[in-house]
Amino acid sequence: MELKTPLYDAHVKAGGKIVPFGGYLLPVQYETGVIKEHMAVRTQAGLFDVSHMGEGLWEGKDALANLQMLLTNNFDNMVDGQARYSPMCNENGGTVDDLIVYKKSEEHYFIVVNAANKDKDFQWMLDHQFGDVTFTDVSDRWAQLALQGPKAMEILRKLTEEACIPKKYYHAVFGAEVAGIPCIVSKTGYTGEDGVELYLDSSNAEKMWDILLENGKEEGLIPCGLGARDTLRMEAAMPLYGHEMDDEVSPLETGLGFAVKMAKENNVVVGAHPSYPDLVGFGRRKMVLSPLEIKNDMKYQIGALMAFTQSEGMKLHHVAPHGALGNQCQYDKEVARAICEAVYEVDPELIIYYCAGAVLGDIAESKGLRTASEIFADRAYMDDLSLVNC
Repeated sequence: MELKTPLYDAHVKAGGKIVPFGGYLLPVQYETGVIKEHMAVRTQAGLFDVSHMGEGLWEGKDALANLQMLLTNNFDNMVDGQARYSPMCNENGGTVDDLIVYKKSEEHYFIVVNAANKDKDFQWMLDHQFGDVTFTDVSDRWAQLALQGPKAMEILRKLTEEACIPKKYYHAVFGAEVAGIPCIVSKTGYTGEDGVELYLDSSNAEKMWDILLENGKEEGLIPCGLGARDTLRMEAAMPLYGHEMDDEVSPLETGLGFAVKMAKENNVVVGAHPSYPDLVGFGRRKMVLSPLEIKNDMKYQIGALMAFTQSEGMKLHHVAPHGALGNQCQYDKEVARAICEAVYEVDPELIIYYCAGAVLGDIAESKGLRTASEIFADRAYMDDLSLVNC
């Protein structure tokens, strides 16, 4: 029998279409529909109930050692209040789950796991627990709301002090208050947009939900369901357990960016290879986008990888457009200009890789950007320097 989050009645009252998901009854959409909810998050703001997620505490002097053994990421260089994403693997390298770890203090870590995997995850942790550490499942105590979108922070600032807002992505403020309600404010999300996730006592969930929606009216804030959450995370290339990964698929096969760590260890530079937002075709299909749309999407893709590299103490080295976009920018001046403007605004020190003799190199150099020409010896080229399809 499926469980209900503390906001179930609020979803029903708001006209949410309720479906079973991860052992809970949750809204897949509201009367607005998935497309409008998706676009609200991309252009204004959306509010999600993610109270079905599981939460746990690792406490004790061996808490860090347990995390280092259980998870694939590295946690020994985290500061208090920092969050870090990591897969958790089984003995064959498959993915038990992917989760987020928050460092509250030296011997206190707060962990968030996927709802459908909660029991499996926590049992795996307990089965491999060692030393002076205590693990506690605190899922029933917490509700989680995700306020996401370009106007999310404007809404949040109406309700709390600046000291309660994390300054950096993947950081959190413990002991914060929003609208006078105690909570954890985390600068994280699953949409590819700016915003926060709020962890609070489940008894205050509906009150916080109503306050956020009321104070976000001017900014266009609307409630959003699972459907929009899924389309948003796919558009942002964020994997979902049970789809892009499972017990038989490793983190490396899922493409979770762990090559960044390997690159640092082996003194290999890291570059961004942005493409059209064509997830199914891996960026290999041409899309009709305006120069502004291309520019904005390039800034997002380059910035996302830059965040990965910076988190590991590395610097992003270059940008080499990929797939259909990489082809088109060699001869299309408008597309090439949009890419160069994006690079210039993100980091003018980045090197742009281009096909020798193509317009992308000319435009990049005219803007004072650094360039490096390349050629693929194993591929044939058209007269406009685009690759021959094969």
